[in-house]
Amino acid sequence: MSPTTQGLMVLLVTLAMLLSGTPVAFGLGAIAVVFIMIFQGFGALHVVAETFYAGLNDFTLVSIPMFVMMGAAIGSSPAGKDLYEALDRWLYRLPGGLVISNLGACALFAALTGSSPACCAAIGKMGIPEMRRRGYPDDVATGSICAGGTLGILIPPSITFILYGIATETSIGRLFLAGVIPGIMLTGLFMLWTLFIIWKRGFRSHAVDFRYSWKEKFESIPKIAPFLAIIVGVMYVLYGGVATPSEAAGVGAALCVVMAVIIYRMWSAKSWWAILRDTTRESVMILMIIAAAVLFGYMLTSLYLTQTLAQAIADAHFNRWVLMGMINLFLLVCGFFIPPAAIILMTAPILYPIITAAGFDPVWFGVILTINMEIGLIHPPVGLNIYIVSSIAPDVPVTRIMWGTIPYVICMFLAIVILCVFPEIATWLPDRLMGVAMRR
Repeated sequence: MSPTTQGLMVLLVTLAMLLSGTPVAFGLGAIAVVFIMIFQGFGALHVVAETFYAGLNDFTLVSIPMFVMMGAAIGSSPAGKDLYEALDRWLYRLPGGLVISNLGACALFAALTGSSPACCAAIGKMGIPEMRRRGYPDDVATGSICAGGTLGILIPPSITFILYGIATETSIGRLFLAGVIPGIMLTGLFMLWTLFIIWKRGFRSHAVDFRYSWKEKFESIPKIAPFLAIIVGVMYVLYGGVATPSEAAGVGAALCVVMAVIIYRMWSAKSWWAILRDTTRESVMILMIIAAAVLFGYMLTSLYLTQTLAQAIADAHFNRWVLMGMINLFLLVCGFFIPPAAIILMTAPILYPIITAAGFDPVWFGVILTINMEIGLIHPPVGLNIYIVSSIAPDVPVTRIMWGTIPYVICMFLAIVILCVFPEIATWLPDRLMGVAMRR
């Protein structure tokens, strides 16, 4: 049987598995084992346990549960509410100031948690009811939170970047730095659209003569300042050569837990149990997907499927930008059905040799890939953030929430185009702080 026929069989079975709702880790692992047995015989099964173990035998993976704990500690505290209130007091005079505040809070909370669903849920629980109470249109109130939540996987520290770095052996430090300016740019695009649509509709959330005093503004800062200081500190030790990503993640997680206890008096065993439970659940899920994806990748390589695909694309002699457009379309479609972690771990080892052979920077591509994952988070049929927001505002029709996300999806497409035209937006900061990397 030719590699092309084998590849089509693997593709069809994998799609059926993903659409069936089977847990990704178990599905990928089962498919890998079955195809290894079918095409290589039972004698090849001795590599399954070794490959599965090798997928987790990487010290860099220690940073994942640490960053997850960092997010769990913040997510279990009222930090999101405090961020939201602080920004509202400073930005309330802007048209659509409350929406701008929510988007700013999402960006800051993203830097604290690195998780899109956590960011969406934490800010949305406070922001959506308050925006609707003040009369903001439902589509703007819900769509902005859906979009703002996606910043959790772009603004560092990002678990998405860690997974991409592990899958492609790309510097995680460079990926974190590469996400900073695009994350700020995307936040700015979201805010610009919000300012425009609110101005166009002539909406004001406060009376013309309403004012927050300077005292009220500065009273909102002390609770959030320590957490922002932790983020700055983690980034400093990471890029100042003081600590490795794993060490920086451990210190950041410990400090976030300590700050949550000190500032929000989270002394109870119930609070600690929630933090440890959420950390363990999400970390085990991610690590199982990583191990299964490594086994799945071994199966693809051993059957010469990835090599055949890469060679077919090379032989087709596509223009490099046509190729990038096809890859973006492929990632976009994948994002409609598959969670970001699974997409990265399944596709990055296949796409990496293709994009490097075409002359693209793998760090830059990591940012492009992540923005594609963001689009999938607010686009049906999966659209995880849409359903999180729907659970927060169940009386708002899901179709109205979806229509509210469309302008922000367009902003993401615009961000991808801008990054393709000006790739230095992603590569300048890592090159500036860590030296110019060798371009493949």
